[in-house]
Amino acid sequence: MLARFVWPLALPLGIKVVVALLLIAASQYHLWNRLSSGSVFSPEFPRPFVILFNWAFGGILLLAMLVLLTDAILLLARPVLGHWPVVPDGMRYAMAGVAAVFAGLGVANAIRVPPVEEVEIAIPGLPPQFDGYRLVQLTDMHISRLFPARWSRAVVDRTNALDADLIVVTGDFIDGTLDARRADVEPLRDLHARDGVYAIPGNHEYFFGYEAYMRHFAGMGMTILANRHAVLTRDGGRLVLAGVTDASAPATGRPGPDLAAALAGAPADTPIVLLDHQPRNARNAAARGVALQLSGHTHGGMIAGFDRLFAGPNGGFVSRRYAVDGMTLYVNNGTALWPGFALRLGRPSELTRITLRRAD
Repeated sequence: MLARFVWPLALPLGIKVVVALLLIAASQYHLWNRLSSGSVFSPEFPRPFVILFNWAFGGILLLAMLVLLTDAILLLARPVLGHWPVVPDGMRYAMAGVAAVFAGLGVANAIRVPPVEEVEIAIPGLPPQFDGYRLVQLTDMHISRLFPARWSRAVVDRTNALDADLIVVTGDFIDGTLDARRADVEPLRDLHARDGVYAIPGNHEYFFGYEAYMRHFAGMGMTILANRHAVLTRDGGRLVLAGVTDASAPATGRPGPDLAAALAGAPADTPIVLLDHQPRNARNAAARGVALQLSGHTHGGMIAGFDRLFAGPNGGFVSRRYAVDGMTLYVNNGTALWPGFALRLGRPSELTRITLRRAD
């Protein structure tokens, strides 16, 4: 980046050195996060600095992609022209401007309170009493310095205004310790729906004190479905809501996802809605008779075209609806995303209201 972009510019050496140092400093954003909190996942700077770092880091990434694209074009043009073409400074400045503008748009899209995404999903065997049942899925809120109390309050207010029958949170509530995030998560206490608020852990809960967070969220009125299920009833009709722990749990010495345990004792011939933070085990869930799996974790790939980078580790599932062996999988793009790379271009965040319908 420095050799292919900064050094060829017709600028005094001192200015090139300053630009190079600024780029190096911005590129080490995750190192500064670690120094601020001991974890790359929890930047503990004031919010404007976190926003600025994400803009600069994203801009460097986008500019690097433009430089690589330009070099590829020049490489193809060289045999035709007979020499290595020279890229004028004006073009380099234009590339930097484009990268800066798109990084700014990406950060703005990432940190907003998400718009409502309306989804209808048909469930085979859904009792007629649950036809039209509305649930709101929140996921990957990553409450942090970037998504503080005023942001979580706005999300709670918008969620409650949707008048849901049920609210589910499919993991990655936070980034940071409970002591650091206590005030920022407090608005979640006011989430309410007719049948309650149910939640599962994501991988980030295991980074920052799993037991303490699960106790805290349970004390806020949430029902934690860690390899457990609940039976929702409505006028004699029943629906099973099951949840599993995160696939990363065994690495911390805690129980991993166990769908068999989650469904143990569940009534037969009753549709199952499964909460699983990561979508990669969707085919196993379908084989166990799950009708609908709700997941998150991927953030939708964050940037259109980048989804292929996330597809492999997630079983090929990255963004929104999939039909998986007779089961519907919905991979939520995320209510927010990790503050270590807060950039969204073509993969918007969402506050998702899902309406269940009886399948023909």
